[in-house]
Amino acid sequence: MAAAFPGATRAAAGGAPPDQPRLLDALVPEGTYRTGRRETVRDVAGRPVAELTLVPPLYVGRTLDRLRRRPAVAADWALSEREARLRAAATAFTTAPLGGLEPDAHHSLVARTTGVPVSVIRAASEIVGESLAHAVRAAERARPRGALPPDWQHTDVGADGVVVWRRRGRLLSVNASGNHPAVHSLWPEALALGYRVAVRPSRRDPFTAHRLVLALRSAGFADEDVLLLPCDHRAADEVVRGGDLAMVFGGDDVVDRYTGGSSDIPALPQGPGRVKILITGDWEPHLDVIADSVGGLGGVSCLNTTAVLVEHDAQGFAEALAERLAALRPLPPDQEEAGLPCLPLAEARAVDAFLRQRAHGTRAVLAGGVHDLADGSAALRPAVHLLDDPAAEQLALELPFPCAWVAPWSREHGTAPLRRSLVVGVATQDDALVDALLGEASIRNVYGLDRPTWWLPPGIPHDGYLAEFLMRSTALARN
Repeated sequence: MAAAFPGATRAAAGGAPPDQPRLLDALVPEGTYRTGRRETVRDVAGRPVAELTLVPPLYVGRTLDRLRRRPAVAADWALSEREARLRAAATAFTTAPLGGLEPDAHHSLVARTTGVPVSVIRAASEIVGESLAHAVRAAERARPRGALPPDWQHTDVGADGVVVWRRRGRLLSVNASGNHPAVHSLWPEALALGYRVAVRPSRRDPFTAHRLVLALRSAGFADEDVLLLPCDHRAADEVVRGGDLAMVFGGDDVVDRYTGGSSDIPALPQGPGRVKILITGDWEPHLDVIADSVGGLGGVSCLNTTAVLVEHDAQGFAEALAERLAALRPLPPDQEEAGLPCLPLAEARAVDAFLRQRAHGTRAVLAGGVHDLADGSAALRPAVHLLDDPAAEQLALELPFPCAWVAPWSREHGTAPLRRSLVVGVATQDDALVDALLGEASIRNVYGLDRPTWWLPPGIPHDGYLAEFLMRSTALARN
């Protein structure tokens, strides 16, 4: 039990006076959990906004071990009931006061702590809500055509046998990132499939996951079926190892840590996107979509474009793209007109210094830079660099703001410069080229440039369907 640990108390979720940091508790099978060990969550200007409970590793290990031994409460619900409760959670998440915060106050708080523009945070919350409402439908899209639906009955089985689509486990662990709230639009699909989920939120944005878990509980999901376990890196290992399966967000170092050969838990990596665009003809008709692909969502998502390969007039394209991106406004993130991400001033300067070091030998068409907001924070200005070689290492460099690397491309280069991309956006009428992109195993999605590379409506796979990882097809035959 939570209270068995020194300094731990049961606590009710709620607001805090406006001039004091909020207390953000863990959400555990017993309800809420507060320890004496906390971390101060600050906004990008350095102001404290919350005190976040950090759950100890021993509690994490014991709790998840206990929950892994029995099915989730929701696993016994009819599919229609699961869908109804997820839709109710979607409504609560997007419209209701939860944890003492109205939606607008939540959006402002997340904008201030992540530095992502508040308009992007609001849109991301809508994406999370839509994904909740359509989670059952998304999971059904992934079911193999030959497998029975999840609500099959034993009367469906005969001597000739059937295929049953069944869960690979009971508990999914999620090690979430804080670069964009929409990372939390993915894992609720596990609830649609009857899993229970334990989420370790980012300490940069614990608020989105906290609000989402409260919304799910308000819709009738059991406290033991959806958990929020804020913790340090040592306890994060216990969260990942404590599940039957794990979903891991982060940079290459985090992904490698949990998906290497030493891990005995099946883990689904959600790492850098390294998204690219290829233009084989006239680029002018696609300039707006490309600029939106680079700078939309604040430029912080793994679905934002990192590199653009251009068959004709790469320099002219780079200059035109730079002109579009230069119009994005550097403002505090909680202002509606803000268009660029913000960081604490020292962190922003470190990112800018890293960019300049890695951009050595390229031509800076738009140099980026730091816009000091005079409150301890700074906005990161967009950058566009022109390269000579489509095989240059910079094409794989993904940074947390609108930053694009532009290089010339010719048919002789083929698809090699586009490898290891979460999305390749392509403007071409050449079906053979599209087929070649689809045939490259390390390219996970291919879009036309009638939409930005961050397009991802409910039911469209992000990096394959999550259900492909969570479920397996099993033969069943009986007389």
